[in-house]
Amino acid sequence: MLAAVGAAVGLGNIWKFPYVAGVSGGGAFVLVYLVCVVFVAIPILIAELLIGRCGSASPPVAMKRVAESAGRSGAWSIVGFMGMMVGYLIATYYSVIAGWTLIYIFKAANGFGGATALDVAQQFEDIKASPGTMAIWHTVFIILALMIVGRGLRDGIERVVKVLMPALFMMLLVMIGYAAVAGDFKAGVEFLFSVDFSKMSGEVVLAAIGQAFFSISVAMGLMMVYGAYVPKDVSLTRSAVIIAGADTLIALLAGLMIFPIVFANGLDPAEGPGLIFMTLPTAFVGMPGGAAFGALFFVLLAFAAITSIIAIIEPIISYAEDRWHIQRKTGCIVFGFLAWLIGIGSVLSFNVWKDITPLGMFDVFAGKTVFDLIDYFTANVMMPLGAILIALFVGWRMKPEVFEAELNFGKPWLLMTWVWMLRVVAPLAIFGILISGLR
Repeated sequence: MLAAVGAAVGLGNIWKFPYVAGVSGGGAFVLVYLVCVVFVAIPILIAELLIGRCGSASPPVAMKRVAESAGRSGAWSIVGFMGMMVGYLIATYYSVIAGWTLIYIFKAANGFGGATALDVAQQFEDIKASPGTMAIWHTVFIILALMIVGRGLRDGIERVVKVLMPALFMMLLVMIGYAAVAGDFKAGVEFLFSVDFSKMSGEVVLAAIGQAFFSISVAMGLMMVYGAYVPKDVSLTRSAVIIAGADTLIALLAGLMIFPIVFANGLDPAEGPGLIFMTLPTAFVGMPGGAAFGALFFVLLAFAAITSIIAIIEPIISYAEDRWHIQRKTGCIVFGFLAWLIGIGSVLSFNVWKDITPLGMFDVFAGKTVFDLIDYFTANVMMPLGAILIALFVGWRMKPEVFEAELNFGKPWLLMTWVWMLRVVAPLAIFGILISGLR
């Protein structure tokens, strides 16, 4: 359970959720986000865990087994392949971003070298401009992840997350306490939980659906892998609710940690992706105990990143074991090296290749670097499409008796509600994300 929660909790919660909430109106976004978690993310999460437990293998093999046992075509395995490749491609650039968190642990602990607020923001631009620095920390992070994955789910991933997840939660609480004392906690709470319906728009709704969906890590194959390890006496519905609930709680706590500091320092909550690496460090420089708490914040961010990256690498290693009978450590070396190599393309996208746009001849891809293209295709095309196919497969192609045997909803009407969410509600909601992302 902690491994699955660790998979869901990552940079999407602590880095992305606060800045998306900031640019999307705060409370209005949070309200829609919570609705989307319940009616879109959790139903598909249950479906993915169900496929994993019934298939008891890596995503492509599990999809094929479940489809054939239901009398359907084994070609449904393509859904498992898609999820596996999404996670793998995300891992190639995730480690680049995660490398920044390692750099900032040392920078924050050193008080950013006594730099002024303006210079602190410039330091982030200097990091991105240095391919050597980024490549080194990308390498360090991916090696750390592979060392853990190489030990397997139980001996590696589970052992690590049993330590890191409680530690991450405790650090979050400490940082929230610091924000309450050193920041404007009242303003932060009001921003997150006071709903201004005038800010409710189509863009806010789509942003909330997308964040809820991607934060919980569905359609990336990893929940199928973890579903294969769930014992028969453990409720999948309860597991899904706990995973989604813990993920949502961490995201909200991250908001309570960040926004009081933002408002106390007169910073802009709608700063965007630079909120963590440019805006917050300027606040830490001028705050009491800023060096210690800044370092703690980035340690927390690194913990969240490592628990996620080990999860999104796991499906392809698991598939290599199932399909080609490759030893786990050998698979880690082979696929780890390929991930590192592809990741170098993302490293160069911020500096040497920043003006190279491989698909720039198409309007929708204008200005998109190698990094931007990988992020775009995984988040806006492959994940939504994979999630729609998972929902339609489980909702329309699996046998009802499987639901009754494997799922414990308690009441028949709850089971039917879940089935129709998969058949209609979730596919339509995700289709909206897909169409919006392709514009």
